Amino acid sequence: MIYLDHAAATPVSRKVLQAMEPYSTREFFNPSAAYLPAKKVAADYETAKGVIAHAIGAKGTDIVITGGATEANNLAFTVAAQRNHGKGEVLYLETEHDSVRAVAQQHGGRAIKVLPSGLINLEDLKAKITDDIILISVSLANNELGTIQPLAEIGSLVREIRIDRLKRGIKIPIYLHSDASQALNLLDINVARLGVDMLTLNAAKVYGPKGVGALYVAHDVKLSPLTMGGGQEKGLRAGTENVPGVIGFATAIKEAKEHLNGNRKKYKRFKQILLSELQGYELINKKHTLDNFIVLCYNGIDAERLIYLLEEKEIYVATGAACAASKGQKSHVLTAIGLSDSQIAGSLRLTLGETNTEEQIHEAAQIINEVVTTERERIND
Repeated sequence: MIYLDHAAATPVSRKVLQAMEPYSTREFFNPSAAYLPAKKVAADYETAKGVIAHAIGAKGTDIVITGGATEANNLAFTVAAQRNHGKGEVLYLETEHDSVRAVAQQHGGRAIKVLPSGLINLEDLKAKITDDIILISVSLANNELGTIQPLAEIGSLVREIRIDRLKRGIKIPIYLHSDASQALNLLDINVARLGVDMLTLNAAKVYGPKGVGALYVAHDVKLSPLTMGGGQEKGLRAGTENVPGVIGFATAIKEAKEHLNGNRKKYKRFKQILLSELQGYELINKKHTLDNFIVLCYNGIDAERLIYLLEEKEIYVATGAACAASKGQKSHVLTAIGLSDSQIAGSLRLTLGETNTEEQIHEAAQIINEVVTTERERIND
């Protein structure tokens, strides 16, 4: 098997599994219980939260654990729900993941345009920021293109607007949220440098367990709980804490930080090999992208058919976000950057990861070329 879809899911690393195991067996206690073994588990849980927070330059008390990035994104948007004006108070990048787009649209949010490169159109953002805007959501790195957004620049703009509002006596706050799920494994993230008020993290993208996420929340941000009942996570996420999951997340994020530079160099090399050995493609994401993302267009060929043909040879790639592809939807991301229907239909996303070796990369390039050539011959006959 040659797996080239690490943006969709990553395998849980051995170190992560080893770290999680005791908390599913010997140390299984409920952290809210009063006896000493449970209190130790509670302490370990808080320590793990601190490790996750430290990786992004924050404190454990700034982190709310969630059941994944989708829940974290939804929780972030409760900051807008508190004003109850209903419409027009949220801006979101038009290429955001569906978990951001859907909740933003519930709030009557307006989309910020992107340039053909996939980067945010800063002029469109500035034009759409009115005194009613309370939340702006821009992912740090796009989940289909890997495009890295100039978040620090956006954060600086938000700070300027905040200061200007105070000078003019406008009490409506403005916050910046970012989904950093795809970037956590490949970028050195610091919430202060980025200027974000909320940041979404996802264990499943960094070789940690699925179903575990986190939301960094700055001290002055007031959120509303999505679930209620037990008062866990500062009252923002009721329910018994997922101790094994959080221990695993902490282990995974620590590993990611330790191997950040080495992995980036490796993925850059693998990417260069693929781009030099593959034939007959158009590269879609040319600049400002994560080192492990490659988006190719084989114009005139049905990419979904290519996926099935490659699967027969045990090579696994994607046409875009897994959740959109499974519904047979046209990519809103590729549409937003101006690709034609033909280009979108022929686009493949390859995302590299720790399961890959250089030998696999050479083999994948050879097989993809063979499959594409055979398919073109079939079409032209």
